[in-house]
Amino acid sequence: MTGTPSLAVEPPPLAAGVVHAVAAFDALASHLLGGPAAKPPEVEDVSCPLFVSWHKRSRQGDGVRLRGCIGTLEPRPLRAALHDYALTSALRDRRFPPIEARELPNLRCTVSLLTCFEAAAGWEDWEIGKHGLIIEFTDPHSGGRRTATFLPEVAAHEGWDKQQTIDHLIRKAGYNGATVVVRSGLKVTRYQSTAYSLWYEDYSKLCCENSSEAPRRQRGGKQSPLVTVSASQ
Repeated sequence: MTGTPSLAVEPPPLAAGVVHAVAAFDALASHLLGGPAAKPPEVEDVSCPLFVSWHKRSRQGDGVRLRGCIGTLEPRPLRAALHDYALTSALRDRRFPPIEARELPNLRCTVSLLTCFEAAAGWEDWEIGKHGLIIEFTDPHSGGRRTATFLPEVAAHEGWDKQQTIDHLIRKAGYNGATVVVRSGLKVTRYQSTAYSLWYEDYSKLCCENSSEAPRRQRGGKQSPLVTVSASQ
């Protein structure tokens, strides 16, 4: 895990936008399909925490399911981080098999840029739909340190109230005992984010418009190791 961010982290001077989702798709398409490298998108030269999520459209076209969600809670140079976490979330999220080239036409990419980290007064001191959460606590049985995070959209998407969200987050951290035992003693950090989503068909159209080149058609190269954290359910 990348670690809990310093509460002094300043908000990034930008919001998530199409350029960030395009950069993520560029990284994945190049890796899976190969071919000539695309001209890098004009991503801002700043550092911030971020997550890259991949969802896949169902065969019936009436829903989506998560295929990967990984990022970092520490500020990283945005240009490199978009490339790294696009690949890591698509290929190395241990909850799912790696995304394959045949899945690309049904993929949606969401880039979330994180900001406004602050200590919460307690486990209820946050707003559903506004705040993401990081919890930290000591396992009363093993004595080990446990931590986990959810992005701001998770609780609302799942239809959870605050207690349900916290209890699911405790479970995500790997604790299987009674959640009430640790709930009141949690260290909670809340944060906010901006997010931008892009479907592959829209990405493909942008590629054709901007470069007159369709996405690549040959297999690409290897990926370097990266320390990561997931923020979805």
